[in-house]
Amino acid sequence: MPIHYLRKLTSRDRTDAANRQLGLSLALVAGAANAGGFLAVGQYTSHMSGIVSAMADDIVLSRWTLVGAGLGALLAFLSGAATSAILINWGRRRQAHSEFALPLVLEAVLLLGFGLMGAAMSRHDVVLVPATVALLCYIMGLQNAMITKISRAEIRTTHVTGLVTDIGIELGRLCYWNQAGHLPPVAANRERLQLLSALLGMFFLGGLLGAWGFNSLGFVASVPLAGLLLLLAAVPVWDDLRH
Repeated sequence: MPIHYLRKLTSRDRTDAANRQLGLSLALVAGAANAGGFLAVGQYTSHMSGIVSAMADDIVLSRWTLVGAGLGALLAFLSGAATSAILINWGRRRQAHSEFALPLVLEAVLLLGFGLMGAAMSRHDVVLVPATVALLCYIMGLQNAMITKISRAEIRTTHVTGLVTDIGIELGRLCYWNQAGHLPPVAANRERLQLLSALLGMFFLGGLLGAWGFNSLGFVASVPLAGLLLLLAAVPVWDDLRH
């Protein structure tokens, strides 16, 4: 990829086009980490709805160990989002070129750590499985907060419930039959519909690649994901180090 293109993706100077392109890349990573993580630890970690619902079930069934694990996953996602906000605001106060790239660097490092944890997973299941779930939730919170902040809450990449809802809204507007009259016509935002559909498609494609990678290669499949994130973040970080 050209240097100026990579600089544009994660620089502090934002454009709608850069936000869309970065969002598509991160949706791919999130889909891969979510699907691959499920094969690794038996739990999806990109959305909190299922985790909170499972906690409610486990409380009623008095499965307190699972309640604790769910609470840990929830707090990890929350902590990841908070960390992303801290890193971005820290970089902004220092006028760093990498204010939005810093969360991606941390995410890449943690994905590499996830790959290393897998080597010892079979020997320490009781300890490492909950820790790995918490790590993946932290990563998802970190990424979702970063792209939410960078796009002013227009793009989210780690869960598809909101995407599918917004796609349905735009499809409803697209299919609405406008009758002649004095009221303004109902019209779909076709550009937004294309973006939402593309994000959903990239998340699904990432899921396919992640599932195949973890099923075929094991935890080493997290290395290309970390490499992609480092590639996206490298140029603004280098700009800061150079200056």
